[in-house]
Amino acid sequence: MEETISLRELMDTLKKRMQLIILITLTAILVSGGVSYFLLTPVYQSSTQLLVNQAKTDQPALNQGEIQANLQLMKTYNVIIKSPTILEKVIADLDLDLTSSQLNEKITVGSEGDSQVINLSVQDTDPKKAAEIANKTASVFQNEIPSIMNVDNVSILAKAEVGEKQSPIKPKPVLNIAIAAVVGLMLGVGLAFLLEFLDNTIKTEQEVEKLLGVPVLGSITRIDDQHEKKTSRMDRKSSVRGETIG
Repeated sequence: MEETISLRELMDTLKKRMQLIILITLTAILVSGGVSYFLLTPVYQSSTQLLVNQAKTDQPALNQGEIQANLQLMKTYNVIIKSPTILEKVIADLDLDLTSSQLNEKITVGSEGDSQVINLSVQDTDPKKAAEIANKTASVFQNEIPSIMNVDNVSILAKAEVGEKQSPIKPKPVLNIAIAAVVGLMLGVGLAFLLEFLDNTIKTEQEVEKLLGVPVLGSITRIDDQHEKKTSRMDRKSSVRGETIG
């Protein structure tokens, strides 16, 4: 029985504070949508792929040990791609107004599973610039890696291209709005229960019975001033009519 009463009280609290909950949720949605669509700058991403092998030999095919050695060196190649030695040449060739550290933050390098394929991605507010940086970084790495390590077989598998209607990878307004709606709803519900918890006034006869543990024998109806004035005017008119008739 107590669980039923508690659930009913929770539902009553939500109904009583429904306007507040809806207001907070709508506010969160509007703020998130406005920030996502009008304040945040769209960021685009372009990617390219490279295949890295060890130095060419006269052997017709690589054995399993050489392949494993190549795979273990993939982390080293990933670090070299983002090193100042490579990035400074990219900056100079493209005449970028960036430092090597700033360019490093735009580039993401990772291996494709347990393969010798390197995925190189670049993020920028300009999709064309992102593609240029990705392709130039791959080209500079291909030219410079033979002098850095014993590798002279780097192939560019796929160049970065700019799509006709390329979509930004961030921000994602729909996702942001959905998250804001959930957060706003949670805040609204939490605030509703907090206000109800802080409100210690007694409003109904049932609350009196629950608090004192005694039955309510009667209640006094509250009459507002406007209703009292209206009643007084009606009484005066009735008395005037009575006197006139008399």
